Amino acid sequence: MKKGLLRRAWNRALHLVARNCPGAMTLRPFLHRLRGVKIGRNVFIGDGVYLENEWPELVELQDGAVLSIRCVIVAHTRGGGKVTIGRNVWVGPGALVVCPVGKTLTIGEGALISTGSVISASVAPQMLIAPARSVPVGRVTVSLAEPGSWERFVAGIQPLSPPRAAKPPQSPPL
Repeated sequence: MKKGLLRRAWNRALHLVARNCPGAMTLRPFLHRLRGVKIGRNVFIGDGVYLENEWPELVELQDGAVLSIRCVIVAHTRGGGKVTIGRNVWVGPGALVVCPVGKTLTIGEGALISTGSVISASVAPQMLIAPARSVPVGRVTVSLAEPGSWERFVAGIQPLSPPRAAKPPQSPPL
């Protein structure tokens, strides 16, 4: 799949405009369709959404899909794949969907991908996907926001002992 320089530049220009213009259900979907993204009806594309820059034709957004602010959909890493976002799927702010090389990644109908999730495998329909909670791992004694060196900041980090680990999710009683 080779593309000419002009087509690649055109895709990038449209992508840049789409990421920053108004019209989450009108202008943005229209611009992404011009790029080659397959987009169904009533699709919402939030501010700053990154939708596959190099191979937009490898992405499909089915009817009613919602891509929240600043989520990222990547259909290729070191080779093409395909990403299909099913009907009425909600992808939360800051979520990252990355397709493995040569695979098809599908997020099933009605699934909800929570804020900050990282998706690299298909998701079954109606699933709620949420990332693990962030946990404290150390105490900062030298602020990175203060002027100074990186080495001083790193030397000032005190690990918590014993390290706190995230609790595994509890299974519902049978």
